[in-house]
Amino acid sequence: FRKNGSGVAVMFSHRVEMTGNRFEENWGGASYGLLLKEIGDSKLEGNVFYRNTTGLLADGANRIKAIKNDFIDNGWAVKLAASTQQGTFTGNNFIGNTFDVSANSSESSTAFARNYWDNYRGYDLKRDGFGDVAYHPVRLFSMVVAQNAPSIILLRSAFVRLLDSAESILPALTPEALADHEPAMKRVQ
Repeated sequence: FRKNGSGVAVMFSHRVEMTGNRFEENWGGASYGLLLKEIGDSKLEGNVFYRNTTGLLADGANRIKAIKNDFIDNGWAVKLAASTQQGTFTGNNFIGNTFDVSANSSESSTAFARNYWDNYRGYDLKRDGFGDVAYHPVRLFSMVVAQNAPSIILLRSAFVRLLDSAESILPALTPEALADHEPAMKRVQ
C-alpha cells in the first residue's frame, strides 16, 4: 500500500490477521500507513511501515498483537489512542522515526517487550541480548506536539534536546506504563 492519500483503514472488525504487508510513503496531515479503528483480537506480523506520516494509528484497537514488524523512517511510528487497550508489541524494530510511540493518555494497558529501539542508550551487563534498563519510547516533545501541532518547527532545536535530556534523567511526565523493560540490543530478525 504505497502513496495513498490517507493509507489503509481496517475498521469494525475482529480477529483480522495482517501479515507480510508494506505500508509506504503515505504522507499528509491526516495520513497513516495503517489505521485500526474499533478492532479487536487482531494480529500484525512481519509488516513494514516505511516513511509514513504515522505508521500505525490505533483507535479502539483492543488486544492487538504486533509481532516482528519494522517501523522505519516514519513521522510517528505508532500512535495509540486512549481507547486502545491490552495490546502487545513484541520483537518489533523502531528505526529512524521522529517519534517512536505517541499516546494521548498517561494510563495505558498496552505492553512493549523485547523491541529494538535505535534511540536506546542502555546496556546489557547480563549479556542476554536485552537491555538492563527500561526504554521509554514516548518523548515529552511528542506530547507537546500533540497538544500544539505548530510546535513541530522546534524539533531540531536546543530546547527539544534539553527536554529529551531532562526526560531521560527524570521520566516523570511521560506515561510510565508505556515502557519496554527488556529492549533488544540488536535489530530483531
